[in-house]
Amino acid sequence: MANAAVHLESKDPVQIRMARTDAQGKYSFTALRGGVYVLRTEMAGYSDAEIPSLFFAPKEAKNFDLVLLPAKSPAAGQASEFFDQPRFAVAGVTDTTSLGGHGSDTMVRTRETLAKETVSLSESTPGAEPAAASEQEKWLRASLERAPYSFEANHLLGKLLDNNGKAREAIPYFERAGELKASDYENSYDLALANAHAGNYGRARDQGLALVAHNDSAELHHLLGDMQEKLGDSLEAVREYQRAADLDPREPYVFDWGSELLLHHAPEPALEVFTRGNHLYPHSARMLIGLGAAWFARGSYDQAVMRVSEASDLNPNDPAPYLFMGKMQSAESAPSEKIVEKLQRFVAQQPDNAEANYYYAVGLWKLRKVSPDAAGAPQIESLLNHAIRLDPNFAAAYVQLGIVHADEKDYPKAISEYQQAIQVDTKMEEAHYRLAQAYRQAGDAAKAAAELRVYDQIARELAQETERERHEIRQFVYVLRDQPPAQIP
Repeated sequence: MANAAVHLESKDPVQIRMARTDAQGKYSFTALRGGVYVLRTEMAGYSDAEIPSLFFAPKEAKNFDLVLLPAKSPAAGQASEFFDQPRFAVAGVTDTTSLGGHGSDTMVRTRETLAKETVSLSESTPGAEPAAASEQEKWLRASLERAPYSFEANHLLGKLLDNNGKAREAIPYFERAGELKASDYENSYDLALANAHAGNYGRARDQGLALVAHNDSAELHHLLGDMQEKLGDSLEAVREYQRAADLDPREPYVFDWGSELLLHHAPEPALEVFTRGNHLYPHSARMLIGLGAAWFARGSYDQAVMRVSEASDLNPNDPAPYLFMGKMQSAESAPSEKIVEKLQRFVAQQPDNAEANYYYAVGLWKLRKVSPDAAGAPQIESLLNHAIRLDPNFAAAYVQLGIVHADEKDYPKAISEYQQAIQVDTKMEEAHYRLAQAYRQAGDAAKAAAELRVYDQIARELAQETERERHEIRQFVYVLRDQPPAQIP
């Protein structure tokens, strides 16, 4: 944005410098002394943007982007109409295992896997470059030796340590800064955040609750949502995530609200949140992935494929959408030409990605079963062998290669591949089952029976483990508008 006013204020001694952005929105300040600065920009018709604490070591160069939002934009702090009145309400929680699944066990497992992996797409705050962080840490520690009661030095050193994965080391500095200036909101919030990063979830929640009583901010409710989920109170967590999105429907808050709903088996509400999130942020690939995962949880495979395919088109080099498509494809018996087309692009762009080769091979194999024009076994074998060369511990690739050989009635080769898979992963139930079938086809009934016994034992253990995991994730009971409320067992 051209002609925006950018102010740079040093804190010690107080000095303000001002610049105007050029036609490309660029600005610069040169010959700065080392120290702490505030960077702020303003422009008529837009809300101000500010970075409150910037640290510069002597002769250090840094680049910062400031985002100006229209003064009346929902992302500037006003809740949009959708977030004021969603068409659902979470009424309670119940035991996931008591309700059973819908569809095959493989399909249910895949839905649960996609929900967990959608949650994992939440962005984390990147730390500084190691070399620059080390210099900053030295400078700040030297500053504290000269002035141990400096609020700024204590706060900034805590922030630097926390941003670079040293949350436990950061906490005492935030606490000392709090003793020096108890009313400082930013330091109090950063202390709660550091406790969260250090695994002190109860302490972080209590600090967040104390802050939110006087500062009803989206970032605090989002932090409280994270902490309530960590502490096992998923019902309070989803309400905190919703409140954060109500106050400030920026992309991370909307995405995490939808992810929480999806994780706790509430696909219809998650679908609504991700749909509106996609409307607000059409260029967010992970919002589309979440939308696809919600459709998949609803059992709408075609809609799921369409949304995740759109995500892959936004950034064709991002592996995440392709991996979601690959997992969806693995759970479905009917092949999807759209998925195979996208996975072909995945391999073309990342030929040395083992998963790209594997999932494309699986897609071609499924297409080959229904279409005589699909790729032949040699191409599929080549892709699988390449995946194994790239990752010798890729058990699923060995299994798929065994399936290809078994289909060609080359049972010795199939047996060898299944054995390789078991050597990599002794608990892989499909490998044991397939190996038993191959032994039976090869006429070795004793070995087939032995493998089936191993398979049965592993299947029972896996079922027990899956049940334990499902007990840990409580299912939301939700009420849709104009529909009778669900019954909590």
